[in-house]
Amino acid sequence: MSRKPLRPAFMDNRIYSNVFNSYAEVCVQRMNAQPVKAQSDSQFDATRLARILLPKRGEPRNVRSLYIVENEATTPGRVNAVSRTEAILPAGSEISFETYFNAFPASYWRRWSQLDEVKLRIEITGEARVDLYRSKYDGSRIGIEGAQIETDENGHGIAEFTISLAPFEDGGWIWFDLTCEKETRLHSAGWFATVEAGEQTFEGETLPVTEPSVTIGIPTFNRPTDAVAALHALASDPEVDGRIEAIIMPDQGDKHPADEPDFDEVAEHFGDRLRIVSQGNLGGSGGYSRIMYEARHPERGTTSPYILYMDDDIAIEPDSVLRALAAARYAKSPMLIGGQMLDLQERSYLHSMGEVVHRDVFMWGAAPHTHYTHDFYRHPLRDLGDGTAHNAAGQPIAPVARDVINKGYGTPNNAENSKDLHRRIDVDYNGWWMCLIPRFVADRIGQPLPLFIKWDDAEYGLRAKDAGFPTASWPGIAIWHMAWANKDDAIDWQAYFHIRNRLIVAAMQLEGSPRGLLTSLAKAAAKHLLCLEYSTVALHIEAMKDFLAGPDQLFDILDTSLPRIAKLRKNYSDAVVVPSATELPPATGGPADLTRIPLSKKAKIVTLAKGLLNNAKPADARHHHAPQVNLPPVEARWFSLSRIDGATVTTADGKGVFYRKRDRGQMLALVKEFARLEKQVYNRFDELRNAYRAAHPHLTSQEGWAQIFEPEPAATEQA
Repeated sequence: MSRKPLRPAFMDNRIYSNVFNSYAEVCVQRMNAQPVKAQSDSQFDATRLARILLPKRGEPRNVRSLYIVENEATTPGRVNAVSRTEAILPAGSEISFETYFNAFPASYWRRWSQLDEVKLRIEITGEARVDLYRSKYDGSRIGIEGAQIETDENGHGIAEFTISLAPFEDGGWIWFDLTCEKETRLHSAGWFATVEAGEQTFEGETLPVTEPSVTIGIPTFNRPTDAVAALHALASDPEVDGRIEAIIMPDQGDKHPADEPDFDEVAEHFGDRLRIVSQGNLGGSGGYSRIMYEARHPERGTTSPYILYMDDDIAIEPDSVLRALAAARYAKSPMLIGGQMLDLQERSYLHSMGEVVHRDVFMWGAAPHTHYTHDFYRHPLRDLGDGTAHNAAGQPIAPVARDVINKGYGTPNNAENSKDLHRRIDVDYNGWWMCLIPRFVADRIGQPLPLFIKWDDAEYGLRAKDAGFPTASWPGIAIWHMAWANKDDAIDWQAYFHIRNRLIVAAMQLEGSPRGLLTSLAKAAAKHLLCLEYSTVALHIEAMKDFLAGPDQLFDILDTSLPRIAKLRKNYSDAVVVPSATELPPATGGPADLTRIPLSKKAKIVTLAKGLLNNAKPADARHHHAPQVNLPPVEARWFSLSRIDGATVTTADGKGVFYRKRDRGQMLALVKEFARLEKQVYNRFDELRNAYRAAHPHLTSQEGWAQIFEPEPAATEQA
């Protein structure tokens, strides 16, 4: 099947003009810069697994807690970071590297790598003692060894310690503390392998040792400032820069990185290694698929053995690139290495430790023994919730109440200590905010699905797992990204893709009855209706319609679904953003205790009954002209909104409000249509499961995606 181009595609004319001149407009995206020469192998130690990192100069105390633990109550002066890897430690200081970025996640290396041991190497000038510790899966602390670092007459010394990885089957970290009797300069430190990376095996096949080289892919859509900042971050570290063969950046918007004032500088730096591809808005899946398509292209592709996906709206810790490469190269067999997500707005928070797909309801969520939004400043790795630890400010951490500790894993209350952080977490997939994919894996399992956004990363991880390629969300490898709680994506236009793609991936992955999945969808729809989110349920209905239409249309609607659902949302007042609640009449008032959370079973039943009773009668039209209450997002819940007829709800970004108006007729129409379509999904699920699975090879093939990226050549081949 051929298609007209979404819009003229273009790349660097020097590389791609021979390919595109026959069928698309070719434009010069950048410069006549020459590529920066990569570091020679003699300058790069491929056995280094992770550098010890120092916080950037001027970072606040909470961010510093990700790198060092400095008890400012007892340390005479602050650690002075000369660079990201070198620091001056004051005389009398006791500095611990039991931190997220500098402790060694030994259980992950024990589980996934070829290594039996790891080496710590420290270089100083001064006088210091080093003490090594490890933890067990429950966070229990165990001393390993310690020694004064021997120095020469100039005070310069290098110490090395080799530690076995045998005790880390279920979890645990290794770290070290430095005690300085006089001012000491830490020149460098790092964790090293004691052997070179060896061959990998897969299904009886021996694979050659891979080079430490990577193609980085960053799709961007109307975030030119963020995209250029990401490029500058990658260029800022010479060691990282030296490992980058190419950066492929699909530009899908009308605000371009090339228009940023500091783009020319970074473009000149990377030269021909920076490849910007312009295409229509195909969403994240279209952007990431384009990266893989270009990297694997038989004529203009790259040769590096790894493809690293990154979002454009992130802040990068550059050493994470090197750490991901090391983990992938030392893996026993090819696997995906995922970066964990730190919160861009609360930078000491680890937002996501690892994700799984819960098969009973076929919904992604936190992996067992994890919790969201862990604050390393308040709860460093040493905090076991027993009251013996101190936070990064040197303040004692109060013990967690016993009834809280006993509530079990995966609950928000586990955020009150750091026990979860010491256990190795097994995942199904990693979000594509940062994920390293071996070329060998991509060649075996193909391209991402054409899903626009949502579930493309989960499906790829599940597909890789089925093919024998696991994923690990690796501690100490991370980026900063906007947390999900700071977005409206469960109720805005993205709700359509959440539901449609969840159904599509379930059809390809779920065995047995879809009853649990559909029950979950029905509960979610009921909750949205009680919250007066009628536009969201309308999008769920549209999602089911498109799922029922089958897989043959997925490529065709890749670029048309978003405009269509955006138009649909305009029919619902709860989807229209009002700049401020002050543009509406003052709130008239709602029922007493409207926002009080019902906690007991009895309170929940009584509150639900009141909400259902209110929804059974026609709304009071007066409240459609003047809201009863103005609510922030945290208070816009089923127990509050179900009992009123009109309210403003602030958007997640705080820049406006939605005016939600209860409409009994609209609600009943949505309920009827939702029930009708969900019944069809249930009755036809086996049929659709077979159809989507049969279409999967084409949907994930380079040939299939060629009809989107290079439609005329694809049409010629078919002719």
